[in-house]
Amino acid sequence: MVLSCLMLFAASFLAATILPFSSEVILFALLREGYPPFVLLATATLGNTLGSFANYGLGRWLLHYRDRRWFYFSGEQIDKGQRWFQHYGFWVLLLAWLPVVGDALTLVAGVMKVRVWLFLLLVAIGKGLRYLTILGLSSWWPL
Repeated sequence: MVLSCLMLFAASFLAATILPFSSEVILFALLREGYPPFVLLATATLGNTLGSFANYGLGRWLLHYRDRRWFYFSGEQIDKGQRWFQHYGFWVLLLAWLPVVGDALTLVAGVMKVRVWLFLLLVAIGKGLRYLTILGLSSWWPL
């Protein structure tokens, strides 16, 4: 069980970073194998939240590399994220679970120097609700 949870944690972490990855398939497979849903929810949420925190760190400390060719986000994506923050405020971090846009939002949160505790709280709530929804919907999926 520990190895499976570590695999889910790693997949969830990578899925939240700027690297293209998905954790839902592993979550779904472990759920079907009979792992406790609460353990899977906690593991996936923690991994995904910490992966978003890596993006936050990129935004906070590595933004001066944004003009480099290898930098993942375009200037246009960063500007769009900053506009979202200015318009909606830090509450937009509840949407950090969204594909691509969520990664940009967490990076922009670092740029905007959102308080770490607020960042972690809002991102964890959004990502936890996302995984909870996936677990709930998985009961409708045929074996």
